[in-house]
Amino acid sequence: MLPATKPYIGEGCVTPYPMRDVIWRTLWSLVQATLFRWSPRPWHRFRVELLRWFGATIPEPDKVVIFPTATVVFPWKLTLHARAMIAPNVRVYNLAPITLHYGANVSQNTHLCAGTHDFLRWDMPLVAQPIVIGENVWIGADVFVGPGVTIGELCVVGARAVVVRDLPPRKICVGHPCRPIKDRALPRYDKS
Repeated sequence: MLPATKPYIGEGCVTPYPMRDVIWRTLWSLVQATLFRWSPRPWHRFRVELLRWFGATIPEPDKVVIFPTATVVFPWKLTLHARAMIAPNVRVYNLAPITLHYGANVSQNTHLCAGTHDFLRWDMPLVAQPIVIGENVWIGADVFVGPGVTIGELCVVGARAVVVRDLPPRKICVGHPCRPIKDRALPRYDKS
């Protein structure tokens, strides 16, 4: 039997979030658009404390860098370990948990996107999968990292790459879609 009206994408779509999350996210949006955004650039600790107040897991707040133009959708789904850095204009679209391990560096204009929709259904329900950025990973500028991706330790992701699959540790990866092109040697110390 055919429906009475022609179906459309998003028909019957409802928010998957409880009212508590909707209210908390609204409050966070206000704080992020004012106190967070207007804070002076070197006030990383202040922004970290705002994130922690809204539930982010940041065990060593003095050792994390996050810039005022970065945006985080759900602070309570964000984990930042020591020496992690989120650069200017990074979008942390963490509909599922996003974790940056020790020393992970996410460069400017990157989009960490932990959610998509099931396009095989008319109501397009949310499909959220975590993103894990390994120790000492460097994600170059303007990179897109999709839902469910894990990037292995010491991996380098080249600028403007599109990462839709896991990347192995200790590789240099580039492209659209992103793929490993060569091994990454352990960085050295220069004593100048």
